[in-house]
Order: sequence, then C-alpha cells, then structure tokens
Amino acid sequence: MKKRYFIIILLISFIIEISVTIILLNNNYNYKNDTVKINELIYDIKNNFNDESKYPNYYSYSIIDELDNLIYKNSPNASTSLNLAYQNKDTIIDITIDNKEYKILLINDIKDIIKNNNIVIIITISVISLIQIFAISMYYIYLHKNIIKPFDDMKEYATRISNGNLDIPLTMDKNNNFGAFTESFDIMRVELKKARLNEKKANDSKKELIAKLSHDIKTPIASIKSTSELGIAISNDKDDINKFEIINNKADQINTLVSNLLMSSLDDLEQIQITPTACDSYILYDLIKNSDYLNKTNKYNIIQCKIYADRLRLQQVFDNVFMNSYKYANTNIEININIDNEYLLISIKDFGNTIEDNEIPLLMEKYKRGNNIKDKEGSGLGLYISKRFIEQMNGKIEIKNDKPGFNVLLYLRII
Repeated sequence: MKKRYFIIILLISFIIEISVTIILLNNNYNYKNDTVKINELIYDIKNNFNDESKYPNYYSYSIIDELDNLIYKNSPNASTSLNLAYQNKDTIIDITIDNKEYKILLINDIKDIIKNNNIVIIITISVISLIQIFAISMYYIYLHKNIIKPFDDMKEYATRISNGNLDIPLTMDKNNNFGAFTESFDIMRVELKKARLNEKKANDSKKELIAKLSHDIKTPIASIKSTSELGIAISNDKDDINKFEIINNKADQINTLVSNLLMSSLDDLEQIQITPTACDSYILYDLIKNSDYLNKTNKYNIIQCKIYADRLRLQQVFDNVFMNSYKYANTNIEININIDNEYLLISIKDFGNTIEDNEIPLLMEKYKRGNNIKDKEGSGLGLYISKRFIEQMNGKIEIKNDKPGFNVLLYLRII
C-alpha cells in the first residue's frame, strides 16, 4: 500500500464519519411533528369518537376529558393525565366534540429517535474505526516488510561486514525501497572481499619473505656464534675472550629478535577478544540459520539448556564451518544435537569428497588444507580460528571422516 493511498483512505473514512454524525445529530435537533398527520388524526378521532375500533394508530397517543379522566390510549407508554403529559413534554391538542372539551396527548418520541440515531452513530463510527484500524495495520505490515525488515537485515549485514565476514551475500529484493541500495551494498561486500583477498596475498607474501629472511639471517648468525664460541675456547687472552663473549651475546640477541619477528607475523589471532557468557541454547537456531543462507540443513531439534559461549565468536565458528561445506562439498548438511556429559554436542556433517585420514590431524593448524581441495580458493585458517574460539569458550572441536563426507563436532560447555 503506497503512502498516498493510505492517507486517502483515512481522509475519506474521517469525512464519512463526521458527515454521518452531523446529519444524525441535526435530525435530533430539528425533529418536528408532522402537521398534516396531526390534522388527519384529529379529524379521524372526531368522526369516529364513539367507535374506538376506528381510531387511527399511526401515532401513539391518549385522550382525556376536561376532568383529566383517561378516555382512551393506544400505547402503554402514553400519558394518562395532563400532569404526566407536561412531565413527558408531550404534544397537547385541544378538541371539542359534542360541546365537550377533550385533550389529545401525543407521545413525545424524540427520545426514541435520538436513541435510534445514536445507535446508528455508534455503528457508523465502529465500522469506520475498524476500517481505519485495518488500514493502519496494513500500512504497518507494508512498513515492516518494505522498510523496517530490510533495514534490520542491512544492519545485521553491516555488523557482519564490520566483523570481517565477507562470504555471506545479502539477499536482494528489488521490490522494496532499499532494493537498489541493497544491491550496491552487496557489490561493496564483493569489492571488500576482493580487497581482503589481495591484502591476504600481500600479507602471505610478507610472511613468506619474513620467513625466508629469518632463515637467511639465522645462517650467518649461527656461523658467527660458532666462531665466537670457538674463539672463547681457544683464546688465552682475557680481553679477546671478553670480546668473543660480547659477539656471542649479540648473536643470541639478534637470533631472539628474528625469532620474535617471525612469530609475531603468525600470532595476530591472539589479539582477538573473546567474552563468553551464559546463553540459552535456543540461540543456536538463529546462529545456524544465519550461517546456512543456502538452506541446506535438515530439520533438527535443540535441547533446552544453558551454554557457555560468546555469541559473536560462535557465529563466526558456524560461518567458517558452513562456508567450508559450501565451498568444498556443496551437498546437503545433516545436523544432530545431543548431550554428551558436560557438553552440548553439535554434529555438522556434509556428504562431499572424503579427506585422507592422515590429513585429518593437520586441518586445524594454520594454513593447512587437504590435498583434494588445492585447486579451490582458501586460506587454511577457518578451522584453526574455530578451534581457538571454541577452546576459549571452554569447549572443544573435533573433525573426522565419514564415508562419504566430512563431520565437524562442536562441544559447547553446559553450565
């Protein structure tokens, strides 16, 4: 529903509501007896005064004589005396029949008319209010579907990108107001991923260069150190021995600095902060759903319990596991969740090519990948990162071959 249609519907309903109310209230205030009908009533009563069966019934009324005695009434609500007629604000008409004075007391039914009009007003306002509620509800649904939900999706997506997850695409819907922007947002993700890959290649080259240089530097240092140690062993001059010891100590210092330089290039992951807390196990529904954007998993049940986890880092673990399965297996994924002593055990199994058994222990090390996937893009860090994150949550991770397929077992601590 477009915004202008919503506004038009509300305006029309308000106009109808106000118009009907004004008309019915005006009828209440402008009510008058029908003079022609009253004259007909008087005429018929005079001509048939002695025959009550011929009295007209198109009005509710009563007849009293000059002594205030009731002669006739055709309604139980009709006044039976002049005093009651004054109290009820009835219409009082004097007539003369056979030289005797009588009074016709016409019931004042303005209350009934007002009551009926009020009922119509209430029904009209109720119907129009329902229309307005329906219009507002539909407009809210429209806002939620086309603005709020896409915006929330982009907000969550931006959070993922800020955390460095550039593998999961943003679902595009060009029918909503953010369609073009969503497409641009995902193009940005693709470009960022390319930039990240280029950066990784540059970093890998830098690390390789550092490793080579450290090896090349350590070789002459070892020669210097061995020569200085030999000089200490064969020299008899105390000053020469002191100089050789200085050379030997400096060689050790340089060797330590080179080793530290090499290790620092490989230990960036240690700087990532992990803060696990008590979480309801039902968060796994959202985490798995967010990672399984291709909907390849089977139906599964999650056991209600409290787990010790960092939700953000656990999301990254699932992202890594599912991205590996998508990239290297591209099959359906079977999930089973059970209790294993003090752990909640999550089994994530695909049905891709089997990895050699002797490669399994190496896959959670840095930059290690199976020989059967060397032709596919990857860094060999996904399982290494996942292992570190899970262990920081007091859990553990195992991998094993299934025939066919590959199975990742996540053990989350129950508290």
